[in-house]
Amino acid sequence: MNLTALAFLLLVTTTLTAAPPNVVIFLADDAGWGDYSHSGNTQVQTPNIDSLAREGVSLDRFYVQPVCSPTRAEMLTGRYHPRGGVRGVSTGQERLDLGEKTLADAFKEAGYATACFGKWHNGSQWPYHPMARGFDEYFGHTAGHWGEYFDAPIEENGRMIRTKGYIVDVCTDRALAFIDRNKAKPFLCYVPFTTPHSPWAAPKEDWQRFKDKPITQHATKAANEVADETRCALAMMENQDRNVGRVLERLRGHGIAENTIVLYFSDNGPNSMRWTGGMKGNKGTTDESGVRSVCYLRWPTKLPAGHTVTQIAGAIDLLPTLTALAGVKRANDLPLDGRDLTPLLTRQNGEWPDRMIFSTWAGKISARTQTHRLDHAGKLFNMTADPGQTKPVNAAEPELAANLTTAVQAWRKEMFGNDETAKSKEKGVANGVDPRPIPVGYREFPITMLPARDGEPRGGVKRSSGAPNCSYFVNWTDTDDSMVWLLDVHTAGRYEVSIDYTCPLPDAGSTVELSFKDARLTGKVTPGWDPPLYTNQDTLPRPPGESQMKEFRTLALGEITLPAGQSPLILRALEISGKSVMDLRRVTLTLRE
Repeated sequence: MNLTALAFLLLVTTTLTAAPPNVVIFLADDAGWGDYSHSGNTQVQTPNIDSLAREGVSLDRFYVQPVCSPTRAEMLTGRYHPRGGVRGVSTGQERLDLGEKTLADAFKEAGYATACFGKWHNGSQWPYHPMARGFDEYFGHTAGHWGEYFDAPIEENGRMIRTKGYIVDVCTDRALAFIDRNKAKPFLCYVPFTTPHSPWAAPKEDWQRFKDKPITQHATKAANEVADETRCALAMMENQDRNVGRVLERLRGHGIAENTIVLYFSDNGPNSMRWTGGMKGNKGTTDESGVRSVCYLRWPTKLPAGHTVTQIAGAIDLLPTLTALAGVKRANDLPLDGRDLTPLLTRQNGEWPDRMIFSTWAGKISARTQTHRLDHAGKLFNMTADPGQTKPVNAAEPELAANLTTAVQAWRKEMFGNDETAKSKEKGVANGVDPRPIPVGYREFPITMLPARDGEPRGGVKRSSGAPNCSYFVNWTDTDDSMVWLLDVHTAGRYEVSIDYTCPLPDAGSTVELSFKDARLTGKVTPGWDPPLYTNQDTLPRPPGESQMKEFRTLALGEITLPAGQSPLILRALEISGKSVMDLRRVTLTLRE
């Protein structure tokens, strides 16, 4: 055997016998590109997150979507989110179609232990639930927005529990315990943080460092910046960085850091006007700062340290890249929109084809090339010469403007079609409830929670806030009022029914009816339970449209026998004892037989 053949044999043998890499994914919520010291922000210190860039690879032009659930769906599938049915952030519109297979599905099928700790935001009820999408364990909140960051009620594998402490610290504690249990075998640990998404709530020790700190780097539209919101967001980022550091230290302590792929990125642009390095846009916009995120990947045994990739990339690239790096087969063969970035990450020589990356929200679409951006209004900008999108160049580059306009039109047609139904899908349906029914009654996951955010208020009933996420139903004062959830009961049988409610003591005793097809269950709203609104949750006043939260009590309403099939589940009052029936946060159905 010659030396070349021997070297090849050794390489193959090493590859076949190498331990599969662990994977840890950190996903920030509403953190902008400018919220990190590695990006040049001198007002904040994020040394642990920055270390991933120093010790790994930084994707310098990395693009996500303008809001949360679309980006998460793209990371999970490698496909643009409209393909998977994700067209909103609440009322069921955030659900990822069941025909899609996820990153977690792929790693689980490859023998990995898999878990998610934090904000899911791609479906709440089984089989949209994270434990039906490839994760062995789930701890966090499936909703897009959570109104309690201190001592929060959190879902643990399908059941609500009350936790103690700051939500990011608590979820990280659970991630650490998972790593401890699985340190001797390959694992995928997904930690989607809840910060710096509002409400503006930072731990006291973090806020103390920032509350009087002068703002020295300002938003692109400085007049619109709220200084305290910037301070609080950065305080939340320093807490998040500390938790990233806890995980990295645990990996080192177990001796597995060298063979662990660590990925960090954010789901959209900043959720307030704050420093973005002069770029235009923030969360909810398709301009550069609305969709540009940091993205760092560290794998000491395979990826070069301190390497910067300058080619554009996006959340759609993460599934094909992570599966390729780990040698894991995809869980399905649906066409990918993303690319395997391994050649760029590993500095392999070879040609990298030009591409476009598309961003969309609320009917607006923007296209990014390596050098240009066509915004949602059809204005073309040279992003190399004008990163702040201040001077359109349509007149100077008419052919490129025309080509990108045609590309956007073709992408819109491919994603959404041309008919009126497709147009409503493209723009979402505001706060209207998604027409897809909520599945109920799977024996492998017998508990189905029906939060107010997924229901439809009728009559005089209203939501506690304009934003459905983490809202509850209020103003239930009339027997003509009702709340409705469109269900698809998978298994006929007996279901235990409970409700989470509050009720002024003088109003206790109303009789309510829950109905589904011909099935009926009646019960009384008693005892009264009227706790005050929380005063321990907010560092800054809660933004308009976000509910003030309170302690809800669980009432066992009884049992109902549900037939299989699709129909509205209706909750209404038969008799009202006082001025109102109750405030309602959720109905829970538990399959008994």
